[in-house]
Amino acid sequence: MTSAALEILGLGLGILGWVGVILACGLPMWQVSAFIDAHIVVAQTIWEGLWMNCVVQSTGQMQCKVYDSILALPSEVQAGRALTVVVALLGLVALMVTVVGAQCTNCVRPGKMKSRIVIAGGVIYVLCGVLVLIPLCWFANIVISDFYDPTVPPSKKREMGAALYIGWAATALLLFGGCLICCCSCSQRDETSFPVKYSAPRRPTSNGEYDKKNYV
Repeated sequence: MTSAALEILGLGLGILGWVGVILACGLPMWQVSAFIDAHIVVAQTIWEGLWMNCVVQSTGQMQCKVYDSILALPSEVQAGRALTVVVALLGLVALMVTVVGAQCTNCVRPGKMKSRIVIAGGVIYVLCGVLVLIPLCWFANIVISDFYDPTVPPSKKREMGAALYIGWAATALLLFGGCLICCCSCSQRDETSFPVKYSAPRRPTSNGEYDKKNYV
């Protein structure tokens, strides 16, 4: 019963991480304009994401523009698009696989096959966390390198946006949820791999034959 509860907890964490990845993928705040030097009041703030860039005026108005050309985008943006979309699709696959093999469902008969299906779902969740971590760290490395590069003008310097932090939180949820699902399924399989069998003792009767009730 405890393993089933932990399995449901891992599934819930995986779903939250999957939703967080989709949210981070759609948000345009992967890179934001940096407030450096003596700039206290700025007229506009620039947001740059995987799919669009936005300009937020000091009055609260916001204008967004979708990127025109895919081939003209930097390599980190193209890789970020591809990996986040793949993770979103893999997260859906992991959800369906885990639900099919979960202890609280009856889609598959209890046994080794059911445990293996759940382990496969947990492994896919862990794979999603690893894949989405690649573009997040890539973007963060570029932002930090450009920020401390003296050859980059102040107007071109950027800071890490909220989408990166949401993506890192989603990565932690995916990794922890996937590991929790795998651990619970492995412990359940170990408990049921060696069933104990009981048999009635065979005692001979007075005439030297075995009692027939032992064979019932």
